[in-house]
Amino acid sequence: MAKQQKIKTKKTAKKSFYEVEAPLTSTKIHLYGASKEELEGKTIKLDLTKSLRGKNLELKLRVEKDGEKLQAIPKSTQLVSSYLKRVMRKGTDYAESSFETECKDCVAKAKILLVTRKRVSRVVLKTLRENAQKHLSPYIKTRNAEEIFSEIISNKLQKQLAAKLKKIYPLALCEIRIFEVLRPLKEKKE
Repeated sequence: MAKQQKIKTKKTAKKSFYEVEAPLTSTKIHLYGASKEELEGKTIKLDLTKSLRGKNLELKLRVEKDGEKLQAIPKSTQLVSSYLKRVMRKGTDYAESSFETECKDCVAKAKILLVTRKRVSRVVLKTLRENAQKHLSPYIKTRNAEEIFSEIISNKLQKQLAAKLKKIYPLALCEIRIFEVLRPLKEKKE
């Protein structure tokens, strides 16, 4: 005779959809979960390709509870690698630069991609990298992270950077490849 064992079953809570507000994008986000507390801290990955007319930008948002509402706060933005492969052409050169800088409310990491129209010397590429970093660092320090994310999505920041670097050498592409928030900025005690 076989003994019958009692199997303990965990009673699951009824799950439903909860709306998450993302003030940065106009898309409606609904997450499936048992409660709002369970969804807090989750990461959402949004593909903004359709809204940006073919520019493959991926936005990562973190869900935080604000009173009774759930809000999605931007965590990082990144260009998709397939888009980068499509943009790179034969007979061109590219320069990449990566640096950490402070915003008004956080410490962030930015990676820049610059693609020239023709082949250029290493000196020109080095000058492009240095000037891009010199222009972006003070610009980012005067704004908070949410303003930077909205300017990257609207392409405002890249246009300003391309206009500055055009004087050195005309660029085929000037993009912020990755921008991510590393940690919140510690308040300085005076």
